[in-house]
Amino acid sequence: MTASKILAFAGSARKDSFNKKLVKIAAEGARVAGAAVTYLDFRDLPLPLYDEDLEAAQGLPENVRQLKALMKLHQGFLIACPEYNSSITPLLKNAIDWASRPEPGEPSLSCFKDKVAVLMSSSPGALGGLRGLVHVRSILGNIGVIVLPDQRAIGNSHQAFDANGNLKDASQQASIMQLGSKLATVTTQLNR
Repeated sequence: MTASKILAFAGSARKDSFNKKLVKIAAEGARVAGAAVTYLDFRDLPLPLYDEDLEAAQGLPENVRQLKALMKLHQGFLIACPEYNSSITPLLKNAIDWASRPEPGEPSLSCFKDKVAVLMSSSPGALGGLRGLVHVRSILGNIGVIVLPDQRAIGNSHQAFDANGNLKDASQQASIMQLGSKLATVTTQLNR
C-alpha cells in the first residue's frame, strides 16, 4: 500500500507562531501513522495579494504555481489556523484564493477537489481560535475539500507549549498527534 501524502501548513507567517508549532505536532502524528508529510512555511513562499488585474497581465506568479504544484501532489492537508477577529487570517485566505485560480486547460479547483483536510488552531484566548475554524471549514467545504469533523483548538497558547515546541499537557499533545494520524488513515483508505 502506498503511503498517503500530506501537506502541513499554518495560516501564519510569524516566526514563532503557535500554530506552526501545533501543525508540526500533527505532522509528526501523520508520519508515525505512515504518511509522507511535507511541511510548508508560507514565509518561504510569499504570495502577493490576490489581484485579478495582476493575474490578467502577468499570469500566475511563480510562487503561486509552486503552491499549486505542492497542493496537487498531496491527498491531504493538515492546517493550523490562527484566528483573526473571529475569522480566517488574510494569509491563509489569500493562499486559498490564489490556489483556486485555474491555469489554461486546468480543471477548476484542481488543488482542492477530493482533498481531505483536518483543522486545528491555537490562540492566547480561552477558545483557542475555535471561532475562526468555522469560517475555514465553510470555505474549504465550498471548494470541494472533504473536511473531517475531528478538530482541536488549544487555548492559552502562550502557556501551552514547552521550549521544544511540544504541548505541555500530554493529553493535548496526544490529541493533536491523533489529528495527523486520523488524516493519514483516511487519506490512505480513500486512495487505495
